[in-house]
Amino acid sequence: MKNKPYSNEIAGLNPDRDWHRIAFLLTFHCFPWDMEKALEFALFRTFGIPAISRVLAGTGEFTQRTRKRYDDTELILYEILENGMDSERGMQAIARMNAMHGRFKISNDAFLYVLSTFVFEPIRWMDRFGWRPFTEEEKQATFINYRELAKRMDIHDVPENLEAFDRFNKDYEQKHFQYDPANYEVGLKTLDLLLGFYLPERLIPPFRPFAITLIDPPLRKAMGFADPPAWLERVVMRGMKTRAKVLRLLPETSSPRLGTTKKRPTYPNGYTIQELGTFPPQKKSQERE
Repeated sequence: MKNKPYSNEIAGLNPDRDWHRIAFLLTFHCFPWDMEKALEFALFRTFGIPAISRVLAGTGEFTQRTRKRYDDTELILYEILENGMDSERGMQAIARMNAMHGRFKISNDAFLYVLSTFVFEPIRWMDRFGWRPFTEEEKQATFINYRELAKRMDIHDVPENLEAFDRFNKDYEQKHFQYDPANYEVGLKTLDLLLGFYLPERLIPPFRPFAITLIDPPLRKAMGFADPPAWLERVVMRGMKTRAKVLRLLPETSSPRLGTTKKRPTYPNGYTIQELGTFPPQKKSQERE
């Protein structure tokens, strides 16, 4: 692969030792757009779990401040991946994330499930839509990357290997995917936000079925989304496959397409890690004062 230097670099790395470098290259050089979309859909999958979507709907974060909550989630994860978990900024981002989660009673299994989506949605996305699938070494590095993050989030009982974690992911969805009005409310707001990155507001409703074709039937059912027409699914899938074939011929991104450098209307003048995410009501009041 003469025009794929970063994939070639990964091929010479050891996932047990170089997991952060591999995760960095995959996200910012090899598959920048695909990884962003895969992680968006990873987040989206968690909305099929009523226990999660009810919390998000109850706080109003994903229904009233959808763009800010989305940006904050992305920025925290990008700070960790771009700088490393044990860097100063990486540790600040993890601390901010832990402080947010610490306000709520979230089970260890729920944390594990969310973590599993960040492992398996990129793998599954590349199998379906990427210009190539992940190698076994890349899958292992992705698993180790999030296993290391779990340690720093005090998430315990992470399955011992990729296969066991995959079983946990599928079993958890089979048990917990269930329709709830909160699923639909949070999911629709987020879906419209993602479409709004590419479309004017008036075109978002007619284009929702196009985005829903990328969602698998069990998640659609849990979200309360109607199945799109079969012909539309075929059109979208062909388009994505054609895109993948074109990308195979193109060079990988030479400059890393970092998520923290993207212009975001939420933070037109930049941001600090300490202001990302959600805070208790009294914290907001004190900040305004």
